[in-house]
Amino acid sequence: MEFTANQIAGLVGGAVEGNPKVAVSTFAKIEEATPDAITFLANPKYTHYIYSTRAGIVLVRRDFVAEHPVSATLIRVDDPYETLSRLLDFAAQAMNPAPTGIEQPSFVAEGVKLPDDVYVGAFAYIGRGAKIGRGVKIYPQAYVGDGVEIGDGSIIYPGAKIYHGCRIGARCIIQAGAVIGADGFGFAPTADGSYHKIPQIGIVVIEDDVEIGANTTVDRATMGCTRICRGAKLDNLIQAAHNTEIGANTVIAAQTGVAGSAKIGAQCMIGGQVGFAGHITVGDHVNIGAQSGIPGNVPSGSILMGYPAVPARDFKRQAVYVKHLADLFDRVSKLEKASQNDK
Repeated sequence: MEFTANQIAGLVGGAVEGNPKVAVSTFAKIEEATPDAITFLANPKYTHYIYSTRAGIVLVRRDFVAEHPVSATLIRVDDPYETLSRLLDFAAQAMNPAPTGIEQPSFVAEGVKLPDDVYVGAFAYIGRGAKIGRGVKIYPQAYVGDGVEIGDGSIIYPGAKIYHGCRIGARCIIQAGAVIGADGFGFAPTADGSYHKIPQIGIVVIEDDVEIGANTTVDRATMGCTRICRGAKLDNLIQAAHNTEIGANTVIAAQTGVAGSAKIGAQCMIGGQVGFAGHITVGDHVNIGAQSGIPGNVPSGSILMGYPAVPARDFKRQAVYVKHLADLFDRVSKLEKASQNDK
């Protein structure tokens, strides 16, 4: 499927600079693009590629000023990266039409009413009392337990498991292998040294427009609910323990672990492999670098790195100091020897 620069500009509200009839049929990175591809320039460190790229079309910011001739046709937009994401979404829908219908064999418990536009894949299971919204897609081998609620337009990908009583909002995406509502890690030590399992009788509430990555686990609450607030995006292989709360529009990269009853605020950006202690509070608009350890409360607006995490500026300064420790020890050793010789 081909689109001209004029057609693309019309879709995204952009302004064409160059040949409006040039046509593209694929997407590519700016340094690897071919004449049939559209690409984008968002990060300034890639600017030099725009003068050598073979791409047919490049999305650039409206205020981009070329310092050298550019052979590609430009489409000027407010935000090239966001514009590219919209175009990719459009292309994905065209290339992969949404499935419909109820495939067999699948199991839908008696009394569960499915809207006409719902898709249920082969070997999927929908338990008693489940409530499924309009346009929901439940892919093969997914498990939807008793009493689960799934809002309009949500997608449950293959092999995802949603335990009983959990609630999924509208337009959510639960990626393959994710587990929503498994028991929280609750055990009480006993006098003989063994552990008694504490029943986990709460649920998980996932609000609207949340994405849960592949093989990520969100544990049900001991009591009450574990909550993932609207618009949050969780990468693959994340653990959100019982009674945690992750705030609206917070994004968390892979392999992060959030211990029980920790509360993370809204609009936070958290790198991969970050560890949060339990029963702490992290404020809004907090940025945390990868592999940081968060042992205590964090004020809103903080930028942290390291283990235990410290302000990012301090961490970078410490890293420079560590690099020079060997030289420092040599200097101290020489000074001590010189001092002894003077005696």
